[in-house]
Amino acid sequence: MPFNSNEYIFGVQSVLEALRAHQSIDKIFVQKDFKASEKLEEILGLARDQKIPLSRVPIFKLNKITRKNHQGLIAAIAAVPFMPLERIVPDLFEQGKNPLMVMLDGVTDVRNFGAICRSAECFGAHTVIIPSKGAAQVNRDAMKTSSGALNYLPVSRVTSLDQACKFLKESGFQIVAATEKAENDVSGLDLSGPTVILMGSEESGIRPALLRKADWLARVPLSGRVASLNVSVATGIMLYEVIRQRGQK
Repeated sequence: MPFNSNEYIFGVQSVLEALRAHQSIDKIFVQKDFKASEKLEEILGLARDQKIPLSRVPIFKLNKITRKNHQGLIAAIAAVPFMPLERIVPDLFEQGKNPLMVMLDGVTDVRNFGAICRSAECFGAHTVIIPSKGAAQVNRDAMKTSSGALNYLPVSRVTSLDQACKFLKESGFQIVAATEKAENDVSGLDLSGPTVILMGSEESGIRPALLRKADWLARVPLSGRVASLNVSVATGIMLYEVIRQRGQK
């Protein structure tokens, strides 16, 4: 069963034991002036190894989460467990799947994230990839907006999207980046093989450095006066084109 996003672990020892047990944690909040200790160093190291984002915050923010004795340390439980990309990819090929993935760069709105996951699951994508920093929280709001799709769609959280692109390309995937700056419509690309659809934030799009990692740039054709789509809608259109082409093979 998925975790309740309103559940928190608080206190040094409790958070440490959760990390040692590799419990799925969405984020860790540490009091800004937290006193250094061996346990804190272990917590920070485990969080780094497990790609868990960490925020140093003033004590009043921790007190807003809970008035119990948090000891300056609170961990938010993720709504779903995260799956390592290095495990997902070989599993898909071993199962004879033709993999389809969605990678999100800078999509921080929880409702957009949930809607993207809903479309991804409906169109047969096998996972959604997010960065450990600069991504929407995978919480109960995301679960609700996904209409339960997150119960079935693995989410992979990675330290670096750039490194994830490199790994996926070496594994036989093509990276298709959605950008209004592209010359070609998405329908003009061959999407029949293992594919990653790369989507950026509505405000700034895909980071230029990551955009250069893409094999192809593609745009969704528009004919109205409004020059852009909501990122979740654009993702759905990109995914539909993939399954349309694969259905014709």
